[in-house]
Amino acid sequence: MARNLTAAQRVALARDPGRTSPLDYVQGLFTDFFEQRGDRLFGDDAAIVGGIARFHGQPVSVICTRKGKNLEENLKMHFGMPEPEGYRKAQRIMTQAEKFGRPIFTFVDTPGAYPGMDAEERGQADAIARSLALMSRLTVPMITVICGEGGSGGALALAMGNRVLMLENAVYSVLSPEGFASILWKDSSRVEEACGVMKLTAQDLLELGVIDEIVPEPENADGLGARLRIMDGALMKQLDAVKRLKDPARHRQEKFAAMGGAWIRGGNT
Repeated sequence: MARNLTAAQRVALARDPGRTSPLDYVQGLFTDFFEQRGDRLFGDDAAIVGGIARFHGQPVSVICTRKGKNLEENLKMHFGMPEPEGYRKAQRIMTQAEKFGRPIFTFVDTPGAYPGMDAEERGQADAIARSLALMSRLTVPMITVICGEGGSGGALALAMGNRVLMLENAVYSVLSPEGFASILWKDSSRVEEACGVMKLTAQDLLELGVIDEIVPEPENADGLGARLRIMDGALMKQLDAVKRLKDPARHRQEKFAAMGGAWIRGGNT
């Protein structure tokens, strides 16, 4: 476990192209995965993958973001920035999970929603808002894992879990450090300083109550195998916990409302 890293170093690790991806976790931890594609309105967005699967024999629904493994895939998936079709596809999968009573797992690694004009024309903001509204009222339990970058509403649109986990070297914030430095200080060279004040690391967010657990990332271990074993144990523990919730929707609403209340009580506006 890497303990003495700066926030900027963790941002670099979160963005590492060789980092274990959300799809790697899905393929390694779930069986009988059946992918569902398309939003039934416009098309399919390759930046979001989802479908039904089994987790230790239990039927579940799984949704993850995808950046791609090479330049061709990166461009096709906008480097992991979903389009509105991706969020509407995720809504389809969540709605189906609700109908059949399946727990939902989401794995997130995205700089944010795709900001292109064509995406805005097809309802990007509306798709994100509808995802948030849907997740707030789902009666099935939901577990979210921030695997790398968790950028703004584009990440939150898949991340309103009853339990939110973060990998040790993941980051989660309202915008990128580059954007923060450029907007607040009008100086893009102050990126490293921005990383330090944004409270975007897993350690910061656990203290703030934004996430529920940090998942360790092994050093000098057998790569993917060790990561999968650690993640599997964390997910099993959290699934047992959320299955005992009497009202997952109410729990989720109160959980996220409390974050805003704590922020206001702290004197922030």
